[in-house]
Order: sequence, then C-alpha cells, then structure tokens
Amino acid sequence: MLKNTLRKKYKILRSQLSSEDLEELSIKIANESLKLPIWDKTYYHLFLPIEEQKEVDTSFLLSILQGKDKEVVVAKSNFQNLSLTHYLLTENTRFIKNSYNIPEPVDGIEVPLEKIDVVFVPLLAFDQKGNRVGYGKGFYDQFLSECKNTTIKIGLSFFEAESFIEDLREDDIKIDYCVTPEKVYAFP
Repeated sequence: MLKNTLRKKYKILRSQLSSEDLEELSIKIANESLKLPIWDKTYYHLFLPIEEQKEVDTSFLLSILQGKDKEVVVAKSNFQNLSLTHYLLTENTRFIKNSYNIPEPVDGIEVPLEKIDVVFVPLLAFDQKGNRVGYGKGFYDQFLSECKNTTIKIGLSFFEAESFIEDLREDDIKIDYCVTPEKVYAFP
C-alpha cells in the first residue's frame, strides 16, 4: 500500500479506539517491550503522545524506564528546519503543547545524539521489513539518520504489520523492532 493510503487507514482505525482501548493496548505494549533485548542500555529517547491523535500512551513505558533507573530523553520540535532538540527528562522538566498538540519540554539539559542508545519511534503503520509510515514531515527520519549506527530504533503500534509499503524513499529509516499489544517484531 502507498503511504498516504496507510496514513488514512490507520488514522481512522485509531480514531475508533475508545479511551479504555487506548489504555489497555498501551499497557500491553509496555509489557511486551520487556521482551526486547535493550535493557542493558542507559539513554532511552521516548516520544510523548499526541492525545488528540490517539497515539500509544507511553506513560506506562516511562514508568518501566524510571523503575529501571534509565535516563529518559524527550524532544522539542523545530518546524523551521524539521529537526529535534533532545532534553534529559527530570522531575523539574516542564512541558507545553506545541501547535500540533505535541507535549514538549520548555527547556532543560540538552543531550547529545551520540549518548542516545534506544529510540522509541512514533508511527502510524509499519511493514514486515521494518519500514514505517509517520505523519510525513520527516522529523524522525532526519533524527534517526543522525543517530549513531548502534542506536536501536523501536516502533510502537496498536496494530500488526502490513505486508509492504510501496512508495519508500532512500532517506526513509527502518526500525529494528516494533512492539504491538500481541508481539515484538524483529527486523534483521
């Protein structure tokens, strides 16, 4: 399927989820993530969900990370150059929602890209080869292309994999794993 078709399909599917479904599925995703071979790492980049888009609620995953004494990194978007700035999440971190309703840190301790070991990646859809479809702005493709080669990229999805995505671009960055409520996909 084409990316735009997948975007429409999964936005509709997500819009049909109740708040109870969202919570239950997000908890299952957090529990499934415990099966990932990533828990010896230190710095974990976590996206904060756009509630209005019914994204995976990462607060359950955040609880796991904090319970394991991991360093959590959150991003702030720059819409002029489609880049992200990364900040260490602390008890003093204050958030505001940007114009797209993405919760972002106001300021804080900036974390250089080379420190980030694991990135949890938002997505709308993914395929059986580890290709992903986001919202189409390219923030995460740019960010992931700048990460070190050993950075582990993990998608989180309420839904299972599509067979394949037709209109891939050279600058699309694959994920290494995708966690759904039912399983963990690994992509070689």
